Amino acid sequence: MSRPMQPSSLALRGIDLLQGLSAQRLDEISRQCAWRHFDASQALIAREQGDRDLHLIAAGAVRVTSYSSGGRETSFRDLAAGTCFGELSALDGLPRSADVVALKSGLLASLPAAHFRTLLQQEWTVTERVLLKLTDMARGMIDRVVDLSTLSVQQRVCLELLKLAQSGEGIGNVARIDPAPRHADLAHMVSSYREQITRELSALARAGVVEKEDGALVVRDLDRLKRIAARPSAH
Repeated sequence: MSRPMQPSSLALRGIDLLQGLSAQRLDEISRQCAWRHFDASQALIAREQGDRDLHLIAAGAVRVTSYSSGGRETSFRDLAAGTCFGELSALDGLPRSADVVALKSGLLASLPAAHFRTLLQQEWTVTERVLLKLTDMARGMIDRVVDLSTLSVQQRVCLELLKLAQSGEGIGNVARIDPAPRHADLAHMVSSYREQITRELSALARAGVVEKEDGALVVRDLDRLKRIAARPSAH
């Protein structure tokens, strides 16, 4: 459950959007925010919700996701401490376009939309960062639509594993993803079903491309994983 707390400009120093602002400016923004702790798995905002604040993640991590009318979940991105979410509704005043759920417990600072727009008018560096973030989001959505339209589930799974491998440990043609991604989480990321993900990972394991080891997923052949990702699935 959310727990309100006192403002803290110190916690805002790690927010990428606010980097370079003076201590006085951060103090002002801190006082404008509503502060609250949140717990893992807690729903922070819901699609079509009336909330219009910009939410700054001072600590913890969240997942931006959405659910179809049938309950199927599609995840868009995970956000760590130092980032923010809610820019779209804060800018255009329309209802939320996605759900946000906490992955790890943390601390949230919620800046009202009016104060956010004033900040954009007064601080060009913040405005530029918001524009670049929105541009990045748009490009990411275009890439996702293209992937869903042209790639098989097998290819999308391989591409997601390659992304995870880039942030994990690796030597040469081998990479370690620790902990191993949950099948349900992979399904959400590639817009598929958990059962299909299980089949694809089993096929990769039989082919010697991946292997479970001590709670991690080890990619034994990155080059082969890339080749599979580049060609259509055979089934």
